[in-house]
Amino acid sequence: MRELRIRLLAGVFIVAGVLSWAGARLWNAIGTLPSVPLAAPIVLAVIAVILLATALSIRARLKAQRERRPDAKGVDPLMAARAVVFGQSSALVAALVAGMYGGAGVFLLESLDIPARLDQAIYAGFSVVAGIGVIAAAIFLERVCKLPEDDEHNGAGAAPTT
Repeated sequence: MRELRIRLLAGVFIVAGVLSWAGARLWNAIGTLPSVPLAAPIVLAVIAVILLATALSIRARLKAQRERRPDAKGVDPLMAARAVVFGQSSALVAALVAGMYGGAGVFLLESLDIPARLDQAIYAGFSVVAGIGVIAAAIFLERVCKLPEDDEHNGAGAAPTT
């Protein structure tokens, strides 16, 4: 399984933000701009909490296993793999959604004197922050579930190749 790349997530965020900003400008010129739902930052925050709770649970189980506690519950490798896949997919979707709401929020900054637009800009800002929280929790989960490097095959005792 490949690790999440911060550059990929940043690229998705930026591309989605630029396209969303351009789309918001176009949509506003044609008619009314669609609203940013209040549920967007709430749903993203719930996903971030679920990812963080999963990571903390797995980390505690792994620590108990390393310390060889008699009451330690093992970590099922399939469950850990599923958690990592959920985290990676959540991070990609969060980067896309945060970029979209970020672009819309940047557009909304032009008209903060209108109360409805101010509320929409605040919701968009919270959505971006919650999306970054999802990404951070997913990266933490991935680091918790990462297997230790195999020194025998991956370089500690091997001669450097050039």
